[in-house]
Amino acid sequence: MKEKLNVGLLNDSFPPVIDGVANAVLNYARIIEESYGHAVVATPYYPDAVDRYPFPVIRYRSVDTTKLVGYRTGYPFSASAMEQLEAEKLDIIHSHCPIMSTLLARTLRKTVEAPIILTYHTKFDIDIARDIHPAILQTAAIKMLVKNIEACDEVWVVSRGAGENLKSLGYQGDYLVMENGVDFPRGRVGAEACLEISRACHIPAGAFVFLFVGRLMWYKGIRLILDALSLLKKQGRSFVMLFVGDGMDRREIEEYAEQLGLWQDCVFTGAVRDREKLRAYFCRGDLFLFPSTFDTNGIVVREAAACGLPSVLIRGSCAAEGVTDGRNGYLIEENAAALASCLAGRMDDPAGTRQAGAHAMEEIYLSWEESVHRAYERYHVVLERCGSDGWAEHESGRDEVFEVISDSIDLLNKVRRANTEIKNKGSSLYDRLWDSWERYR
Repeated sequence: MKEKLNVGLLNDSFPPVIDGVANAVLNYARIIEESYGHAVVATPYYPDAVDRYPFPVIRYRSVDTTKLVGYRTGYPFSASAMEQLEAEKLDIIHSHCPIMSTLLARTLRKTVEAPIILTYHTKFDIDIARDIHPAILQTAAIKMLVKNIEACDEVWVVSRGAGENLKSLGYQGDYLVMENGVDFPRGRVGAEACLEISRACHIPAGAFVFLFVGRLMWYKGIRLILDALSLLKKQGRSFVMLFVGDGMDRREIEEYAEQLGLWQDCVFTGAVRDREKLRAYFCRGDLFLFPSTFDTNGIVVREAAACGLPSVLIRGSCAAEGVTDGRNGYLIEENAAALASCLAGRMDDPAGTRQAGAHAMEEIYLSWEESVHRAYERYHVVLERCGSDGWAEHESGRDEVFEVISDSIDLLNKVRRANTEIKNKGSSLYDRLWDSWERYR
């Protein structure tokens, strides 16, 4: 058996935040701790976080920016977090976000001399375009993002499409495709669990159930879903549409469903944190709808496949990679008429739809155990290469802005440690500034 490694997993989201990347980090940590070595997670502070895991979770200071971007923004130069991470004697630093988490990783690499691997999960140009204005600031943000990524020792992407997106931003380096898995076992839940979902959502017996699971954001293709359902309803079709999840656009989505006359046909469950209950939702559905061109991997597509549920996807999207139209899923053009036509066809052929779900279960399912095993094998390759080439080779080209920020924070941290050691009864200016920051967490 290969040498056990201490792996630091850094990400800007982690439970209680529910999204695909948080789920990925949680499963990396769980499986590494159970089967391979030791994992530690570093992530921003959340006031309602309860970290009862078999691995340590180090929370660092954050600012509440949820109304702006949907997440809290972490402050990646926390002295206490750095000290705790240094004590873990990390062999690998694995960042899952190319912004604050990678800034933390780059600072940490200077002291622990461990290589950084970055997994690129999300099309950040879309996030930047949505959250940052004007355009000149978007260009600067993307430039900083790419410099941060290029400073890492190895870059992974979760799909070929994610790699193409990264290249389109100006990234010039190499990357490896390392697919995410799912934590659902292959197979369906019992009949009683499905009946409980039907009772809770008031689903009539024999109803055809469409399902969406994920953050309720317009860019997930939800408008396309609702427009297609409106066309179906005008054809006299009866169905139930389950929206499982929450998000910044939920209220607008609910209002739009009502405007289209779909309110009685849609059920908005909110976020479901219980994994077994979520699995039951997948098993209760007849067809999974995921017409997103934003997502780079679509873990939910494999979660659906684990439960024998085929997905409807946009042809050429990242989520559609590995899906064969008509065999283990359904591929459409990105318009409401195409989606409505596909849904009508699936409703008319429920046996064929179930057969496609069985093929999806066998052909596109990937467990997190297999995914993390591949990653752990690659950790050793990176360590061997960096041991011969030098772990810090990427730092030579880092931008001046990061250099100034990093060195300034290092100095402030040294001052803070000195103040703590001498136990000065009076509050220093630095401590007062720090306390002011903490009040804004």
